[in-house]
Amino acid sequence: MSKHTWFKEFSVPTYEQWREAAEKSLKGASFDAKLLTHSYEGIVRQPIYRYEDVKTLPHLEALPGEAPFHRGNQQPSEHKEHKWQVCQEIIATSAEAFSQAAVDDLARGQTMLHLMVDQATLAGLDPDEALPDTIGHKGISVFCREDIEQAFRGVKLSEVPLYVNTGALGLPILSLILAHVEATGQQAFELRGCIGQDPIAVLLTEGKLACSLQTAYSAMASMTQWAKDHAPALKTILVQSNPYQDGGGNAVTELAFSLATGVDYLQAMLVRGLSIEDITARMQFSYSIGSDVFMEIAKLRAARMLWSNIVTAYGGTTEAQKMTIHARTSAWTKTIYDPYVNMLRSTTEAFSAVIGGADSLHVSTFDEAIRPASEFSRRIARNTQIILQEEAHLAKVIDPAGGSWYVEWLTDALAKKAWELFQQVEAHGGMLSALEAGFPQGLIAQIADQKAASIDTRKKRLVGTNMYPNTAEQPLQAESHPNIHEERAAQARSHRMKQNVSSALNELAKHTNQEFVVHAVKAVLHGATVGDIAKAMRREDSVETIIQPLRIHRASERFEALRIQADAYLKTTGKRPTVFLATMGPVAKHKGRADFAAEFFAVGGFDILRKQAFSTIVEAAEAAVASGAMITVICSDDASYPEQVPPLAHAIKQGVPQMTVLLAGLPEAEQLATYKAAGVDDCIHMRSNCYEMLRELQERIGVSS
Repeated sequence: MSKHTWFKEFSVPTYEQWREAAEKSLKGASFDAKLLTHSYEGIVRQPIYRYEDVKTLPHLEALPGEAPFHRGNQQPSEHKEHKWQVCQEIIATSAEAFSQAAVDDLARGQTMLHLMVDQATLAGLDPDEALPDTIGHKGISVFCREDIEQAFRGVKLSEVPLYVNTGALGLPILSLILAHVEATGQQAFELRGCIGQDPIAVLLTEGKLACSLQTAYSAMASMTQWAKDHAPALKTILVQSNPYQDGGGNAVTELAFSLATGVDYLQAMLVRGLSIEDITARMQFSYSIGSDVFMEIAKLRAARMLWSNIVTAYGGTTEAQKMTIHARTSAWTKTIYDPYVNMLRSTTEAFSAVIGGADSLHVSTFDEAIRPASEFSRRIARNTQIILQEEAHLAKVIDPAGGSWYVEWLTDALAKKAWELFQQVEAHGGMLSALEAGFPQGLIAQIADQKAASIDTRKKRLVGTNMYPNTAEQPLQAESHPNIHEERAAQARSHRMKQNVSSALNELAKHTNQEFVVHAVKAVLHGATVGDIAKAMRREDSVETIIQPLRIHRASERFEALRIQADAYLKTTGKRPTVFLATMGPVAKHKGRADFAAEFFAVGGFDILRKQAFSTIVEAAEAAVASGAMITVICSDDASYPEQVPPLAHAIKQGVPQMTVLLAGLPEAEQLATYKAAGVDDCIHMRSNCYEMLRELQERIGVSS
């Protein structure tokens, strides 16, 4: 048989024939209920996609490197691998520790240096002006050029692109880096990457800015104009959508609100005299990548497509329509229990980011939710990226998902939903007006509540947390945040006493345009600090910008709180809260429900007493009373329950009146009423709100208050 005649003897089935066969296999169950998937984005996904689903999509024929750029910015004719930058966050307790980690990691596969500075630095405060818990928190403390010099020791910035989130003002951190470049004889023209300012992200997470947004925009314009003239490969405007995912949002909100923020920044820069080409060339977007593999792929593709449309509306050239994307695997999906599962989560999320076309990527370490990364956890996270590049060869193909009917349909469906929400934000008057009205916050809170309800009822499964817990695990030890406030504050005071920067700061106060950057660098070279530059920028600004912040959290926190309460109970009493399983009759009758009950309680940190099956009610009641447990679950089959449950529940209550008696399964209402009259308190079943029941039981037996 020739390969040219393979399968020709088989007819090609129609969709109607396929659906008929599918419905027959469901044996009467609803096709829609069983095979359609409803997402948090309000998108209904079909079990199968065909060419007919995508043939009318206007962007389907576009090649990679062509508008609207959903297939990426690189053209096939460029004949190079589509390698993304390995841009791992490096969080260290000091500039010295950062330098050591940076040099080590750059030698082992990292290609972009991601500097994380602490909250005090981001706020434009020197250590002696900031709250103690903001010094060294989630980044290194830097306030003067010498700190940056130490942090970048051994690193040539002409060879390594940078990624730095500079917070709401940006200029103080940029001026420190530029002063270091000048002092060490390097060239600002060679700087690449992003030293980006994102005041909206600060508003979202903290609820306020220490300055007006107009002051922040003036700083952004100064940085952007300077970069255009002196460091054309450096991006200075950062749009982070990460807070929306970390607050419990979905892909639609991430896209719509990040694009609306990008438009606010565009408008602010245009008003300050920059051109659309100058602005877009210096913009960087950042997205968190969650666990829904195809939705996250579609999200990055839709982001580029929608941004292209927006820039086109502003009259931007084809080149200006390109979007640069940094991605990081989600913080919202990571757990503190069974933390090694986080390696698997990060791998699938990184895969989505790569297939979606991210330009740079951070893969979160498996212990990110627990403590600062160790050398081991940094290496595993970094090597995840390198394996995807070098062993999975994902960099060898541009837009590997392109042409998939499912991915193309999902990209379009997601883009339409995001565009509709984007227009609602514009109807509010832009992103800042929408935030002041509480519109994004309210919508994110609604979606977060929907997700929480799914997690609480275990419709959405978190492996190792609300399902399949590892009850024998030894939790990773959290590391307390080092208290370096007094040491750093003393260093700041000492530095200030040695310097005479008044004349340089006075000169700085005379400038408001891109010359502000030049004079800020001169001031730093004369000893000015982050705090000095920030004060000069805010010298005539006493207006705070205040909104309701997002509630940043992780998906697993509620169930983790149950485990933490149970662990604390163990330390206090010497034993865990305990559940006794009254397994009745042969194994075939009780095993399924006993297994379900054991896991149901294990996710809350309970110990399970599961002895041999009981053949008589008397044996089971005596064992339950003697167990010392305060909760008993009766496990058998529905047919046996009418005979077993009433006398067993009554006998247990007679022996221990305060015992909580539960039934595994969900009987009919009339039958349940009979069981409750005999002493059954409640039922556990597939539709139970697992979190709420465990929380109430912990309170009832004194595990939590």
